[in-house]
Amino acid sequence: MISLKKFLDSVDSRSAMPGEFDEKDILTASLAAYRSALREMGSCSLDACPALGEGLKQRLGKLGEGLTPGMTPADVGVTERNVQEQLQDWGRSTARHYQQKTGEVKELLIAMARTAESVGERDQRCAGQLNEVTTRLERIATLDDLTEIRASIERSAAELKSSVERMTAEGKAAVEQLRSEVSVYQAKLEEAEELASRDQLTGVRSRVYAEGQIERRIAAATPLCVAIVDIDEFKRVNDQHGHIVGDELLKQFATELQSACRSTDTVGRWGGDEFIVLLNCGLAEATAQADRLSKWICGSYKVKASSGVKNLRVDASVGLAEHLPGETMKELLDRADVAMYQNKSAVRAAGEGAKR
Repeated sequence: MISLKKFLDSVDSRSAMPGEFDEKDILTASLAAYRSALREMGSCSLDACPALGEGLKQRLGKLGEGLTPGMTPADVGVTERNVQEQLQDWGRSTARHYQQKTGEVKELLIAMARTAESVGERDQRCAGQLNEVTTRLERIATLDDLTEIRASIERSAAELKSSVERMTAEGKAAVEQLRSEVSVYQAKLEEAEELASRDQLTGVRSRVYAEGQIERRIAAATPLCVAIVDIDEFKRVNDQHGHIVGDELLKQFATELQSACRSTDTVGRWGGDEFIVLLNCGLAEATAQADRLSKWICGSYKVKASSGVKNLRVDASVGLAEHLPGETMKELLDRADVAMYQNKSAVRAAGEGAKR
């Protein structure tokens, strides 16, 4: 990472040479770039490790909010060290997390191996017992005393029955133990898959999950419409109130969007302030649903901030597209995206016309 402290030191050392550059403008742009880099690192950490990325994203965002033009080189140096510590701690935590997951898989494999080993030992033991019974039966075949033959056969039959019953019981216990262990690890894997399919900030489905659903529905040739929902002027919220308030607004918006949708609809976060809704229906029904959710999600939101509750007016643009035969996912999404920007432009033009 480029050291801003060194940059500030160089600005101080060249302050006696006016006219070369506007230090204030360069510093403001550099700090903005630094904040943007911290946000991107936070977002990338979510992709790398969904289970731990959200915490790092929030901490880096907080450090980014603390970068102001009035900072001294020493202040920036402290921030850089904090960023390095956060990244190092996150790296170690992520390594431990994946080591733990690897260990769980290893335990499962070991359990399966031990079960197979115990079954093998049981089979060998039972095979030895059966071999003894066979040898005894071969010996009595040469005897003339019927009483001794009868007693030997009865004894061999009892031993054979006991061996088979023991083998059955041991096999059942081994299978039950394996089934129990597999069930535990299956639950852990399902939990991990569910976590990976969710957007860590808002709780709705992730972009990767939404794309997978689109591909599956296209392959199945089922009715499908896609709506892309974009919050208008969201950047202004971040600029005026900070990214912590912006994140809180995204959470509330996602909750309202989910509430406005039907149980058969899939809601996901597409990226930044964009969301996506998958609707299993034709265009006419999807249009009515899009109009309904648009009215639901737009309006006043109360967001908690460090300075108190903020009342924010939120509007959103919705772009809708129906999947056409032979159309790829990219083509479908491009049409929905174009429709969303057309809706945004139309609303903006209407607003400007009303002001005149």
